Amino acid sequence: MGALWVAVALLLSAAACRPPLGSAVVAPTLDDRAYLEAGEELAGGAATVFDTTPDAFSRPVPGLTRQQGLLFFVGNSFFNQNWVTAPASTTARDGLGPLFNARSCAGCHFKDGRGRPPAFDGETPTGFLLRLSVPGQDAHGGPLPEPTYGRQLQENALEGVTSEGRVLVTYEEVIFTFPDGQTVSLRRPTYRLDQLGHGDMAAGVQLSPRVATQLIGLGLLEAVPAADIVARADPDDRDGDGISGRANTVWDAARGEAALGRFGWKANEPTIAQQSAGAFLDDMGITTPLFAAEACTPSIPDCAAIAHGGAPEIAPDDFDKVVLYASSLAVPARRDWDDPTVLRGKRLFHEVGCAACHAPTMTTGAHPTIAALSQQVIHPYTDLLLHDMGEGLADGRADFAADGREWRTPPLWGLGLIATVNGHTQLLHDGRARTILEAILWHGGEAQAARDAFAALAAPEREAVVRFLQSQ
Repeated sequence: MGALWVAVALLLSAAACRPPLGSAVVAPTLDDRAYLEAGEELAGGAATVFDTTPDAFSRPVPGLTRQQGLLFFVGNSFFNQNWVTAPASTTARDGLGPLFNARSCAGCHFKDGRGRPPAFDGETPTGFLLRLSVPGQDAHGGPLPEPTYGRQLQENALEGVTSEGRVLVTYEEVIFTFPDGQTVSLRRPTYRLDQLGHGDMAAGVQLSPRVATQLIGLGLLEAVPAADIVARADPDDRDGDGISGRANTVWDAARGEAALGRFGWKANEPTIAQQSAGAFLDDMGITTPLFAAEACTPSIPDCAAIAHGGAPEIAPDDFDKVVLYASSLAVPARRDWDDPTVLRGKRLFHEVGCAACHAPTMTTGAHPTIAALSQQVIHPYTDLLLHDMGEGLADGRADFAADGREWRTPPLWGLGLIATVNGHTQLLHDGRARTILEAILWHGGEAQAARDAFAALAAPEREAVVRFLQSQ
């Protein structure tokens, strides 16, 4: 213990001697120092990379075998290159459509990063889509697709096929006033449908906007034992802290049974493979070994006659390479983790209650195929559970066990590098928040008490919390 405290003291001494992130020096208090953890800059454990460039989200985890490393780069190729109309000479990459949102995985996840909503009416979305459903459940308890337009609105179509339409986004500015009198403007979005190609949608249609998220660390989250995630749930709030995280139970198509949901904005996907297969089908119109039938509805009566790129359109071994790629993207290391202001922000993050949902630490179990992801102490700042986030963020659309006010706690790792990788800082499930501060202020429901406690902090303390989040 003596050696550890000497090391901690040296780190604090070094941190105190440099200006934190370009502002005035802040001396750490004893309470701040208590939040310094040796090694916490390794957000992904041994699966962490030190990269702050625009390629920070695109690095393979250290420790892949030579064969896995080769397959990673082949998977990267399938992830980034455009799919084309069938039939084509590039038979491994034909079969696009007939309806689609993007021509490649990277079309939504540019540089394996985050999408954003349209900046103005008529702009082509970048990693933004609108999920559709009507009241009720499908055979497995999931959302019931809109009967004419299906599971999501697809704005693009092959030549000769009528596209489904466009989504237009407008914003109302809403002023939030802190107890100290400072103000910040928040954006409340409104969505409307335009140029619908096949008539009106069904009465009671439910719309849910979704922004593509960064893909780092997915394999690590998949390796966390399901029992550890479920153990964090407190659906009846038995401890009385106002936080009642719930696990989503979803349908695992590969296994043909119910399973824990851990991916997607509502924890509505059980595995990286199923999440990837769903994106291939709904976003690009590409069939996979998991979802081998085209997502056609009566709006395309001649869908079966449209040329396809094979059955399935991505071969099983190529699909596996994409899944390995998505599973093996490393987590960038935290920056300035021992900075005095960041440490103060970390302490306040815990004290106001943010860590009740954004749980700092998890430990992975044995990954079935990628040993480099096994037995790692990681710091994703998520519990992978559903939480009621209040009416302000509600989409009114159920997704398996998730109701219309619930969202999965998103991991925070990589948060401070989104601007570097993707050139924007638009956050939350629909990209309405333009800054970390705005994202915090939209928190309601179970997070209302933590939001209010944050808002009650002095301005320099609020800034310290934001700086802590930027260090992720």
